[in-house]
Amino acid sequence: MPFYLLLKGALPSLLNRNFLSTFPHDGWVEHAPEDIWQGVLKVCQDVVKKAGIGPHQILSIGITNQRETTVVWDAETGTPIYNAIVWQDRRTTEFCEDLRAKGLSETVRAKTGLLIDPYFSGTKIRWILQNVPGAAEKARAGKLRFGTIDSFLMWRLTGGKTHATDATNASRTLLFNIHTQQWDEELLKLLDVPASLLPKVLDSSDDYGLTTADFLGAPIPIGGVAGDQQAALFGQACFEAGMCKSTYGTGCFMIMNTGDTPLVSSNQLLTTIGYRLGGKVTYALEGSIFMAGATMQWLRDGIKLISSAADSLEHAVATGADQPVYLVPAFTGLGAPHWDPKARGAIVGLTRDTGIQEIVTAGLQSVGYQTRDLLEAMKADGVKALAALRVDGGMVVNDWVMQFLADILNVQVDRPVVTETTALGAAMLAALQSGVYRSLDELRENWQCERSFKPSMDQAVSSRLYRGWQKALNGVKHISA
Repeated sequence: MPFYLLLKGALPSLLNRNFLSTFPHDGWVEHAPEDIWQGVLKVCQDVVKKAGIGPHQILSIGITNQRETTVVWDAETGTPIYNAIVWQDRRTTEFCEDLRAKGLSETVRAKTGLLIDPYFSGTKIRWILQNVPGAAEKARAGKLRFGTIDSFLMWRLTGGKTHATDATNASRTLLFNIHTQQWDEELLKLLDVPASLLPKVLDSSDDYGLTTADFLGAPIPIGGVAGDQQAALFGQACFEAGMCKSTYGTGCFMIMNTGDTPLVSSNQLLTTIGYRLGGKVTYALEGSIFMAGATMQWLRDGIKLISSAADSLEHAVATGADQPVYLVPAFTGLGAPHWDPKARGAIVGLTRDTGIQEIVTAGLQSVGYQTRDLLEAMKADGVKALAALRVDGGMVVNDWVMQFLADILNVQVDRPVVTETTALGAAMLAALQSGVYRSLDELRENWQCERSFKPSMDQAVSSRLYRGWQKALNGVKHISA
């Protein structure tokens, strides 16, 4: 999770800190909120020390976060009542199926732009309230608060004075009407979530209050907040309708700016809020993939085929892109455009000649294949052909993966100078609030392309490879017991 400090008179410094995920049951994914909080404290203190500055030189703080990851905490003490339920978690699958069976899909989609799926925060809140002893009663009494990670951090940073989120995070809860820009009473009732739990919804660039002095030594304004993928859209300067970015971190998220029009997908993509500035909403069309960098983590830590993510490049170069093995990383189901929570992962096309190199290469290629699934869905929704796709995130430093992405999409892929665009986008939003920048035009001028990858694979080959992927994909759907 990036946490970015906007510094005056000093070059930005980048540090990061990992924290553990736990998997209590099949399809469950959790984080310890206190680990996240302590990690934020430590990394911010370290980055200020590394930059060699004092707290009074920090103009503003921008926060970006995993959007749907859900925390519920005690309103008096700030102590979480349960672990953070991560966006990948699928424990509410059965409840979502019940809602769909009752014919509520269109009602929810019309209001939120989302599908009924365990991915989003609303059903996670409901699960916590129903499964933590005494939680439902405390919630009805106004003694609990809900937030995605941004809200939880702001509560802690401000000593409990700020309980807020921005419109992009609110739009991922299944509880927020993206047209009225309000928490929706009908949806709250549907998911049995008391309104008193919910944060105030502000613009993405706004006054979120001051941190306590003990955080970094002086009160500092919080001026920018956006969910990670919308922050990346902003950081990539995709300010015009039709511009598109794809982020490759734990998952893969492709978002297109659709301007002031909320484009409704007929192919199970999400209509969401790209950002909100000065009360004006910019909408976006999004496809979400659950496993990208997480697939390489599994190859490294789960089955130990590689010792580091960097090792994958050597395997891919040795194997080449035209190879018949497919790794379908449906470990927690499939995201867009399939939305199949019961799908499970598989490796397809194995022969006696198959070895570590082919399986690792297939893991890398799965990122490109899944991105093409999203692009094909966008095309089917009538979106014009992309002039270029802007990419960011940890995986984009791998030139082989980026070239394969350009080849399988048949689209130019542009990698910016700054690839940590989630953090950059949050900083840009904070910069707008603090007055460092006064317009999107000024911010647009800062975007720079480090390298463009142009398609070079024969289209007959890329089409054949993609057909093989589709066959492998169809084999993993609906197979959970």
